[in-house]
Amino acid sequence: MNLDFDYIVLIFPKVLAYLPTTLWMALISMLFAMSIGLMLALIKLKGVRVINAIIDFYISIFRGIPTLVQLFLIYFGLPQLFPILNGIDAITAAIIGFSLKNSAYMAEIYRAGLSSVEFGQMEAGLTIGMTRGQVFRRIIIPQAMLNTLPATGNTFISLIKETSVAFALGVTELFAEGKMIAAESLRYFETFIVVGVIYWLTVVVYGWIQSFIESKLRYGLDR
Repeated sequence: MNLDFDYIVLIFPKVLAYLPTTLWMALISMLFAMSIGLMLALIKLKGVRVINAIIDFYISIFRGIPTLVQLFLIYFGLPQLFPILNGIDAITAAIIGFSLKNSAYMAEIYRAGLSSVEFGQMEAGLTIGMTRGQVFRRIIIPQAMLNTLPATGNTFISLIKETSVAFALGVTELFAEGKMIAAESLRYFETFIVVGVIYWLTVVVYGWIQSFIESKLRYGLDR
């Protein structure tokens, strides 16, 4: 096999330079997805049938349509519906798309997490004079967040890798830079080995961080 290790070493820093763009897109999108998802999960807990049906339809849409199709609809379609968005740039459209799609998954994750907290804790909080909002903020939501941390972390890992489709909108991130380098040098195998290794190392490092956070939080809870 004719594998040029010198070329791999040469282009590694060039591709790595675009990792911050990938991580920034993933992080901002995840923060929006978590916020929207938590809001939807809390609304669903109220049990209003019509509103829940609308939320279920929202979740079904964003879980059922491929990510790339969603990005194209947002980037090319929204400006036609709302002319004020004619100047939307590709990276903003990508963040909107990733946020909305992953909020659908986070809504279900948070709904399950909130349901996993014993209802008796709500009754206990109310009996000592706390309002429902205070019980949710101080008791139920913190426990639910801890219960959903593994699933949230897995969603974020998937999102890091999913940002690679943003190149279709013209966003130059990790995958897009690798694609351009490969097209210029015609060394596709070596280039995408570098891209794959960077994604893999990123996920491994995040996995360590998540495990550390989980152990610290659970240690504090056990105490």
